[in-house]
Amino acid sequence: METEFAIIGGGIVGLSLAYGLLRRGKTVCVLDEGDGAFRASRGNFGLVWVQSKGLHQPAYAQWTRASARAYRSFADEIETVSDLPLNLQQDGGYIIHMSEDSLDADRKLYEGLRSRLGGDYPFEVMGHNALKTEEPNIGPKVAGALYCKEDGHVNPLRLLRGLTVAVRHLGGTLRTGHKVTDITPQGEEFSITAEDAAPITAEKVVLAAGLGAMSLGPKLGFKTPIRPQQGQILITEKLPKLMNRPNVEVRQVDEGGIQIGASSAEVGLNDREDVATIAGLAAHAVDMFPKLARARMLRSWAALRIMSPDGLPIYQRSTRYPGAYFVTCHSGITLAAAHAGVLGDWLTDAAEQPDVSAFGEDRFDV
Repeated sequence: METEFAIIGGGIVGLSLAYGLLRRGKTVCVLDEGDGAFRASRGNFGLVWVQSKGLHQPAYAQWTRASARAYRSFADEIETVSDLPLNLQQDGGYIIHMSEDSLDADRKLYEGLRSRLGGDYPFEVMGHNALKTEEPNIGPKVAGALYCKEDGHVNPLRLLRGLTVAVRHLGGTLRTGHKVTDITPQGEEFSITAEDAAPITAEKVVLAAGLGAMSLGPKLGFKTPIRPQQGQILITEKLPKLMNRPNVEVRQVDEGGIQIGASSAEVGLNDREDVATIAGLAAHAVDMFPKLARARMLRSWAALRIMSPDGLPIYQRSTRYPGAYFVTCHSGITLAAAHAGVLGDWLTDAAEQPDVSAFGEDRFDV
């Protein structure tokens, strides 16, 4: 099989890129390892999030905001093509603080970023009483929150399914269950070998395989400085309306369950949950929303984030093989609109391209 673009990785990142390229009239084949892969796309929290992103790198804050602003149009497209509701809600969100000191510390960081961005960074500091007006079910231990009107959340599983349908609808080829084992540059093309599949020849190859990029990246001249970081999540039974907006640790999903998360652990490729972490998450959630003490937990799981050394995305064109690209991030949900949108101009060498120079691998050379 021959194609203009081969996308290695069929998660949210890879499918978003594929969708954007197909909309530009390119031929695209997506190769996905299948359910044996570590699935960040299925284990994530589902936030479309602006605040706290790029506190030490304004370019990332701007990139994130641009994606969030484009999200409604992007979601509408996917819903129209796939006939699947994504349940996108962008009515704002919170980072809740349990102490005045931590709230004030984050406020200072936000103000610093706002200053670096010339005042263009929306957030509001809410004390306990102001937050309780918006979220009557918070507990007495809550000190307050930082609020951003551009934050929101989406159903990540429906987004994954919707992108899959949309890619196929636009004529893309999706090969699932065929793990890529080798990528060989051949002149100005690439030969891609996958398990139990005929080789594919592509003019360009985009490595968007999450943690799988660690083994494939060096074949294309990439350093792939990424690592796994474990996060655990639990979800409750369906409940009546408990909260109006999401926060980074607790959100009420569209079906009614309360999703609780935000743990992080450096445990390699261990994607198994443990009782101590889940218990800690549950206790913290009850401190924020005491009514959760009576809720039944239905299930829990662990998943692995894909983390760069500074937590920012990596967008790198190979200096050794110019037709090869490396795309990775741990905010694949939030950045899906940007990946399906303007990043395609970078991948296709369009006359006007987004400035992604802040996200290259060379920033780790110093």
